[in-house]
Amino acid sequence: MESADETPILPLIIGTAGHIDHGKSTLVEALTGIDPDRLEEEKARGLTIDLGFARMELSDGRRVGIVDVPGHERFIRNMVAGASGIDLVVLVVAADDGVMPQTREHLAIMQILGVERGLVALTKVDLVDEELALLAQADVEETLLGTFLEGAPIVHVSAPTGLGLERLRSELEALAASVEPRSAQGVFRMPVQRVFSARGFGTIVTGIPVSGTAQVGDELEVLPLQRRAKVRGIQAYHTKAERARAGHSAALNLADIDHHAVTRGDVVATPGFFRPVRMLGARLSALPHLERPLANRTPVRVHTGTAEAVGEVVLLDVESLEPGAECLAQLRLTQPLVTAPGDRFVLRLASPALTLAGGVVLEESRYRLKRFKGFVLDELERQARSLGSTEDLLESMLARAPEQVVGVDALCVETKSEREVTRAALASLSDAGRVQDLGGGRWIHVEVLERSLEVLRAAISAWFDAHPVRRVVDVRDVRAGTSLDDGLVKLLLKQGEERGLFNLEAGGKVALAGRGVELDAETDALGRALVERLDAAGFQPPAPDELASALGQSEAQLRPLLDWAADDGRVVRVGADLWLSARCCDEARQAITENCQAHGKLEIPALRDRLGTTRKFLIPLLEHFDAQGLTLRQGGHRVLKTR
Repeated sequence: MESADETPILPLIIGTAGHIDHGKSTLVEALTGIDPDRLEEEKARGLTIDLGFARMELSDGRRVGIVDVPGHERFIRNMVAGASGIDLVVLVVAADDGVMPQTREHLAIMQILGVERGLVALTKVDLVDEELALLAQADVEETLLGTFLEGAPIVHVSAPTGLGLERLRSELEALAASVEPRSAQGVFRMPVQRVFSARGFGTIVTGIPVSGTAQVGDELEVLPLQRRAKVRGIQAYHTKAERARAGHSAALNLADIDHHAVTRGDVVATPGFFRPVRMLGARLSALPHLERPLANRTPVRVHTGTAEAVGEVVLLDVESLEPGAECLAQLRLTQPLVTAPGDRFVLRLASPALTLAGGVVLEESRYRLKRFKGFVLDELERQARSLGSTEDLLESMLARAPEQVVGVDALCVETKSEREVTRAALASLSDAGRVQDLGGGRWIHVEVLERSLEVLRAAISAWFDAHPVRRVVDVRDVRAGTSLDDGLVKLLLKQGEERGLFNLEAGGKVALAGRGVELDAETDALGRALVERLDAAGFQPPAPDELASALGQSEAQLRPLLDWAADDGRVVRVGADLWLSARCCDEARQAITENCQAHGKLEIPALRDRLGTTRKFLIPLLEHFDAQGLTLRQGGHRVLKTR
């Protein structure tokens, strides 16, 4: 390993693009002194097959990285892999050829991938006269109309003679100075561009981190393998470094993983934040020069980062995608990809190879999205508007969460943000009244809260419709009647009470505010007779079927009246199917209290004799008062529970 170098590295990557044999690699070597063609086959054939990397020193001593990509159409997948992660592009066009097919395709791919700045190097000007060079320049200018390079500098250069190289270097430095350096914030993620084994070191993976930092000693996860590996060493531009960061071309020496297990397209990342997925919600933009519209369910190859996967594209809001138009789509893949919201991708026809479109990942889809469904499209549009802001992304994900309540850890995974960043964003959203903390690291969006409150109100109303003589409903029945989180139900009931929707009563009972129960004269008389019979029966009450028979009713008719009497406080359910009058229940409470005070513990025979009951009725009665908090078991006895 080389020794550490104190020369600062600018977190910025310059990439080449252009047709085969237009002089990209020669130009990189002239700028850096490094031949980016590392393979013997490349040197023998004079053809760039795979990605090449070099470093260029700026006039102030800082370094930037350069990625040289293949120009041949057969290696377009390698070109896309190298283009992912670049900040500036040098579009290379040979003066003796002018704009060629791969010139246009590379330009389109750069635009799809979100590159916003760059320039044109018009190479091989030493091989043509001035008039032909100017014609080639006019051809380039026409090609750039409507693209991110429209109006960009076009520098005439000749790598062999050195003509124009100083101006090219100066223009690149000016562009580099105008670009906002990549932030090192966020969770570390690096798409693998190359993997090999070095004698004495083991597995080496190289790439350009797209977010965060990693240090020597960190444990990282290799995806989609889902294997952990420790960072033994780091190099940035062939120089030993203590950390790898976003915007630097880096090489990581990984322990505990065989290099044969890792391939280009894998991702090395901070553990726990990223997962392989086979479905992605996306915004899609078709290239303007397509010969025909893009059809729904077209078989495609998806390129993102350094990975490639085969699948189909499902158009969600259009029947077919016209050239130059945009739509919402879902990518359904046969192989898993590791991505994050905001990632760019390129869509190519599965066969024959042809670039069709590109776009941005909006979500890691859990389900197949249905076409032309309003709520699906609204949610994806909301997600699209949230990209670029952790707060907005958090709010969008909470508003769309199917679970209603989401924990901080899950939100960290969804937004790919560290816990501290996520907590700070949630606090800010809470201050703005957009989300609410349920405690225990669980959060809900206020819109979801409102929808859930309506669901709860409707469920309680439906329960009372089914039980018209009931005045209150048990909270347990409320929970059973909805799919809402238990903690959320508690919060909703409290908020509903504050808004005058519910009345919360002791014992976990809920009443609808303003709702009363009026019995007709016959039913009211039957209810009073029921209470009188239970009161007369004392501590050996009849079972519901016996009580119903005595009153000349069916058991099905009587049970709602038992519940009504319990709601009204006239009777008490003290067992699975044991009911006492309220007077008897109060008498039993008093007898138990006096018994315990007299003996220091409950003397059951004495209590049984005083109440005039039997073991059959006494045991559920005692268990009832245990549950009510009057008594508790202590060893083999019951005692009064101290308060």
